[in-house]
Amino acid sequence: MEIWSEIRREVLTGALSKRAAIAKYKVGWHTLKKILAHDEPPGYRQSKQRPKPKLNVFLPLIRQMLEDDSKAPPKQKHTARRIFERLRDEHGYTGGETVVKDTVREWRISRREVFLPLSHPPGEAQVDFGQATVRIAGKETKVALFVMTLLYSGAIFVQAFPKECTETFMEGHRRALEEFGGVPRRISYDKSVIAVIEVLNGRERKLTKEFLRLQSHYLFTEHFCLVRRANEKGHVERLLGTARKRFLVPVPDVDSLEPLNRHLLEACRRDLDKRTRGRSGTKSELLRDDSAAFLPLP
Repeated sequence: MEIWSEIRREVLTGALSKRAAIAKYKVGWHTLKKILAHDEPPGYRQSKQRPKPKLNVFLPLIRQMLEDDSKAPPKQKHTARRIFERLRDEHGYTGGETVVKDTVREWRISRREVFLPLSHPPGEAQVDFGQATVRIAGKETKVALFVMTLLYSGAIFVQAFPKECTETFMEGHRRALEEFGGVPRRISYDKSVIAVIEVLNGRERKLTKEFLRLQSHYLFTEHFCLVRRANEKGHVERLLGTARKRFLVPVPDVDSLEPLNRHLLEACRRDLDKRTRGRSGTKSELLRDDSAAFLPLP
């Protein structure tokens, strides 16, 4: 499913031509057409990664070779092919070269350090859930706040749901993207059990099938904040606090969530008239640059 989503994103966003995708991912024309036509593999049933029985016993050797490369001269580090050759010639590996290359690539990606830039280009967003207290039919009630904020313009979208779950996570994205009129090219997330099954090394995550379907449909690139890196997620967390103070004080007293969400949507639209700190122009004016970098809604 990960490769399916990756191919769709690269081809449908124009990052790769169809011919280049066929060459890069070693798929045929008919397979590529099927991938581009469906958000997920038709009849997809695989629930976990296929085992690599021939390679598993050699994984510690691969890891050691790659870790030793940190002390090697830049021009004398292992390539994936060289690792395959050493496994074959020195250790009796009888499996294929492709699976070795895939394993080496996954290892290197998992250890690649990437920092969020201090100034964000247009077309990037952050998403988070928070909590707030409201009165519904006179009774104090905890609600889940879905927040998407655009990092360049500072535009914010907030909606309230009964709880944080897969359905509200998906619905929050749908409403936000329709309100903004397009799809940010990259969306950042903090830890989320809805999106992430397991936190691996660095930014590598094992993603849920539901999140992969969402990503395959909208074609955005995901970005997960590193554990214990508060500076990476501070923007959206500050806006969660801002949204509560600016939009939910005094505590709203409503009959249901529907009028509350109308109130929140109107408040987000009024907020576009304000200026983003450190930038010239209103959020509404900056949003035009953000929108120009969006992917189209499917």
